[in-house]
Amino acid sequence: MRSALLLVALLVAPAHAAEVAGVKIEDRVTVESSELALNGAGLRTKFFVNVYAAGLYLAQKKTSASEVLALPGPKRVSMRLMRDLSAKQLVDALDEGIRDNTPAAERESLKDRVADLSALMSSLQSAKAGDVIALDWVPGTGTRIVLNGAARGKPIPGEDFYRALLRIWLGDDPVSKDLKKALLGG
Repeated sequence: MRSALLLVALLVAPAHAAEVAGVKIEDRVTVESSELALNGAGLRTKFFVNVYAAGLYLAQKKTSASEVLALPGPKRVSMRLMRDLSAKQLVDALDEGIRDNTPAAERESLKDRVADLSALMSSLQSAKAGDVIALDWVPGTGTRIVLNGAARGKPIPGEDFYRALLRIWLGDDPVSKDLKKALLGG
């Protein structure tokens, strides 16, 4: 009887695959109707300040950026903020990450969608420590921005746009080499 209760308790308790700087990272998430597993998790710091704990969720484990970028199907990058951020800080960080990891010709084709993302992030006005921002790729729908479990704005079309977002963390010039390694399960 005791072992049956223990088994039930383990099945009911949320599964945390990782803990990053005291932040529990979920083992699995659901994007639309697809269950995704944590590929890797890590910490984004800037000038010795913890900014967010991130997790990368995929349908299959991948250990290289090229494999992640080529993987079809839904994906999620999730960021639990560890400090308050203004909308301008969010927009500037995303713009910089895309600029640093996307060739100029491709940036031109993404310009209107990056503007849509910037407008959506600006409409949030700010994000507080503890908030969770998720960037989901939903095939057939687009990139969906989710704040604390609630979708915000209209999805932004194009898998090329989502790959540009992923390269912020997984590109040749990522926001953090240590975070890139961690998201790839290293």
